[in-house]
Amino acid sequence: MFSRLMAACIAAAFLVMGTGEVAHAGTTLKMATQAPPRSPWGKVFKTWSKAVDQKTKGEVKIDWLWNGTAGPEGGVVGKVKSKQLDGAAVTAVGLSTIDKRFLALQMPGAFKSWGELDRARAKLGPELEAAAKKDGFHLGGWGDVGIGRVFSKGFGVKVPSDLKGKRPGAIAEDVIAPKVYEAIGGVTPVPSTITGFLPKLNSGSINVMNTPSLAAELLQWASRLDHVNANATYFGVGAVIMSQKSLDKLPADQREVVMDTGKQAAKALTKRIRKADDKAFDRLKKKMKVHEPTGAEKAEWKKVFDKACGRLKGAIPAGALKTVGAC
Repeated sequence: MFSRLMAACIAAAFLVMGTGEVAHAGTTLKMATQAPPRSPWGKVFKTWSKAVDQKTKGEVKIDWLWNGTAGPEGGVVGKVKSKQLDGAAVTAVGLSTIDKRFLALQMPGAFKSWGELDRARAKLGPELEAAAKKDGFHLGGWGDVGIGRVFSKGFGVKVPSDLKGKRPGAIAEDVIAPKVYEAIGGVTPVPSTITGFLPKLNSGSINVMNTPSLAAELLQWASRLDHVNANATYFGVGAVIMSQKSLDKLPADQREVVMDTGKQAAKALTKRIRKADDKAFDRLKKKMKVHEPTGAEKAEWKKVFDKACGRLKGAIPAGALKTVGAC
């Protein structure tokens, strides 16, 4: 449930792959992403690639690998660090392999709006960028995945206890989801890669997903689900990272183009994804049975999130959790 899907997308999400190999007269940066090429993420990445090509007069090209073909986020970040790849665009789950403090921004129940998330990211962001730089990564720009909500098949989930005995999907690399389920009790998540969720939904081995609406649509999970709780559980985030060594190999003017256009792409992506995720939720509400939680029910979810947050202080630095107001 509390997997950072995106995730899907997220987050979502988007992986940059390659070693800066020469495929023409200049440099080709191979990028890879969990997103489909025709998704909102894919469209922005194509625009970014075109901008880099035009502004460098064809000397730098970005070649994308789509649909998660580069592998799980954690593995891709590892390849960036080992210089097998040029960089990555990943969700908080992938970013957490660089520094666990990234996960504080995606803590369930920490925020009630994108505005609150933006303010917390502004506070914690400089620390995270510095940590990434120290580890050899350039954080090229922040991005978002969408608002997480609980979707289910054949039953509604009004309060946390409704998940007892159910089978929620969870990204295998995620450290937050297990603590949330422990806080509820009687829930055993089914670990998987992002690409593995659809077959598990088809087989019935998973019957709950906590995911942004846009990711649920694009990755075809929504068609296997029929209930949704309108309560926001988390705000999915991501970022574009690149190997500083890969960037340093470029001439200064080309490096500046890649970095500047990357920031512009991330900014555009944030606005586009938030709107697209809202529209996706509106579409899904017309197809599913929607539960609008009461104040008392929201309080029950908050109690579980706070309990899980306390249990995560060993995995996520408490200072980061405090900075974003999670617990």
